[in-house]
Amino acid sequence: MSEFSKEVVDLVWGRPSSGGLSPSLFRRWTQGFVFSETERTALEQFEGGPCAIIAPVQAFLLKNLLFTSENLNWREISDEELKSVLCTTLSELLESACQNQSHTFSLAVWTRGKNADEGGDLSEMPVDIVDGQQPDSTQQQNSEPARRQQPEPAPSQSSDQQPPTALAAEDLGFERFHSLIHKRTIKSVCELREAVLSLYDSWRNKFGVLLFLYSVILTKGIENIRNEIEDTTEPLIDPVYGHGSQSLINLLVSGRAVSNVWDGDRECSGMKLKGINEQATVGFLTLMESLRYCKVGACLKSPKYPVWILGSETHLSVFFTKELALVAPESPSEQARRVFQTYDPEDNGFIPDTLLEDVMKALDLVSEPEYVNLMKSKLDPEGLGIVLLGSFLMEFFPEQDSGIPDSFPVYHYNGLKQSNHNEKVSYVEGTALVLGFEDPMVRTDDTPVKRCLQTKWPYIELLWTTDRSPSLN
Repeated sequence: MSEFSKEVVDLVWGRPSSGGLSPSLFRRWTQGFVFSETERTALEQFEGGPCAIIAPVQAFLLKNLLFTSENLNWREISDEELKSVLCTTLSELLESACQNQSHTFSLAVWTRGKNADEGGDLSEMPVDIVDGQQPDSTQQQNSEPARRQQPEPAPSQSSDQQPPTALAAEDLGFERFHSLIHKRTIKSVCELREAVLSLYDSWRNKFGVLLFLYSVILTKGIENIRNEIEDTTEPLIDPVYGHGSQSLINLLVSGRAVSNVWDGDRECSGMKLKGINEQATVGFLTLMESLRYCKVGACLKSPKYPVWILGSETHLSVFFTKELALVAPESPSEQARRVFQTYDPEDNGFIPDTLLEDVMKALDLVSEPEYVNLMKSKLDPEGLGIVLLGSFLMEFFPEQDSGIPDSFPVYHYNGLKQSNHNEKVSYVEGTALVLGFEDPMVRTDDTPVKRCLQTKWPYIELLWTTDRSPSLN
């Protein structure tokens, strides 16, 4: 393995212990982008771990299906349309990761003519490749490990038509895998899109998820990623549990490998802690916020499209809807709620009355001292020294319509078979009600999915069409 390959491997997997990386952990990441047999546009995840790649790809794929595709029936599309939307999505994510002005991209691809006994690496190599696809059939006949990558096709099927399956690490182990791939440089966006489309079989088969992950890292640049990660000793994939880090999730969602989910950068004890610096295309919400471990900023919480990746302690799923009113520009009352909450970092629902003037100034309200004192008396008649969020909104922004319908259809996606009804990956349909206040008469359930969504819509209620609520894990 070359020094260049070693840099990529160390960044992704960390420096393995004397025993090396666990084969079972590596095996969990060895899968392609495979669509469910029961839900044509839903990607399937074989084992825990690669949701850090699969869920963001699914979120962007749904965004493209729902809002840019001409096909109105987004759940029933042709094979050619499916191929096109997946490759468009992968190209979009690579473009998002590209930082250089010259629009130079890098793809991790199979090296043509390499077999199990020959070396290869992720360094730049002027080799002749067939659009980076796996070795052709003639070369595979001379390579036992390469032949084991794909089951023997049935007589009526060619090997290209075989359904992609997870590949055991024993068939092509960690070291051997890295010896059979190299970096291919792409010079323009147009060429990138063509190359990604030509590599469709590579994305679907065997190591497609890892090849795409490495392509994103190589396009972004190893040094650029290290400059954004808060702790450079922390790998992108946990070497013990195999979960993707928040930096990896943020890299896919926003193009920045920062470790935090708040808006912008913050100073803490002389350290600059980097966050998300612009509105994301698709959003991110996490159960960790409901447990008060973190606070997701508006850039991730209020994306451009109504598609949100949902994070639990160990897994990622996707919540989405066609209702664009959910991502419309903030109403004055929504802006007021957000500004008020910046002065209430612990989400107590109130602020000290000494901060009222600052909040009013931030919202361009009249903030003359006499008027502020009058408002303090009105908003805190008992003299407790606090101002409640509800009282503040009712005083300055009464009965403002957010523009969100009373109810609208929603969907939830979880790529793990075992997390779906009858172990079949399918979208779970439901209806959401976003209220402006708590109504005990409309209380539904108290599931992790709902608690996660309540970090954005505190009084959301969900009615699912299935007997059981969808799983966040």
